[in-house]
Amino acid sequence: MPMRLPHFLLALLVAVVWGFNFVVIEVGLGSFPPILFSALRFVVAALPLAFLLPRPKVAWRYVFGVGIFLGTIQFTLLFMAMDVGLPAGLASLVLQVQAFFTILLAAALLGERPGMLQLLGTAVAFCGIGLIALTVDGRFTALGLALAIGAALSWSVSNLIIRRAGKVDMLHLMVHASLIPPLPLLALSFAVEGWDRQYAAFVNLDWLGVGALLYIAFGATIFGFAVWGKLIRTYGAGQVAPFSLLVPIFGMSSSALVLGEAFGPMRIAAACLVLFGLMLTVIRKRAPAAIEAAPGGV
Repeated sequence: MPMRLPHFLLALLVAVVWGFNFVVIEVGLGSFPPILFSALRFVVAALPLAFLLPRPKVAWRYVFGVGIFLGTIQFTLLFMAMDVGLPAGLASLVLQVQAFFTILLAAALLGERPGMLQLLGTAVAFCGIGLIALTVDGRFTALGLALAIGAALSWSVSNLIIRRAGKVDMLHLMVHASLIPPLPLLALSFAVEGWDRQYAAFVNLDWLGVGALLYIAFGATIFGFAVWGKLIRTYGAGQVAPFSLLVPIFGMSSSALVLGEAFGPMRIAAACLVLFGLMLTVIRKRAPAAIEAAPGGV
């Protein structure tokens, strides 16, 4: 059925919230070291909702898998990428290659044959990523790009886990999966970032840091996945998934407006290639099975 105007506006709002989230992450990294920031995101997202919302009706191995790959690995790599030199706008774009990794992994592991448009879209998008790699400079590091690509790959693994789990309430899944990352991430933060940086983050914490943490936990995670999941259950992934194309657009535009991030001609051309590749794989009469379960947020 056609999407009603209020639901259309809600889908648009989620894309805005997820796109602007990259700017908020950049701000939050000014207050927290990246691994600690990732751990705290999930502490805030999980508590107290994990005790209020029923456990999703799937086996615990799926909840654990999403908690590890979407939570512990993906977000930590993304935060580290932005901390070591990946601007927010480019991060919002590079992370979207998760869609193409999902297609390739589904073909390799699940035997799902990608269509010609999917293969063409994947090839076009990775050409765009190659162009982005050529723009490495003093403010944008190859390590940051590599970590973000690793984050996208981890996200794609979680997409397959969600695909195997079947129909599931995404909000309930995300809240309970958020119970998995905090302890290993807090331990990793202590080992890698050290007690001194952890202590300094809390002692010097200001309202910008608190606001960033609340935004990514409640805005991007709780609100975003609750609305996104509701819309998919109401209209199906085929109508909702194209809105994910707007996430990097809002991410790049908001980072340019708020953070002053500059995009030269080569980066703009690369962004066009990645977005065109996404269009070839997402905007279809019927969404690919491997993508239907994939959430669009960060």
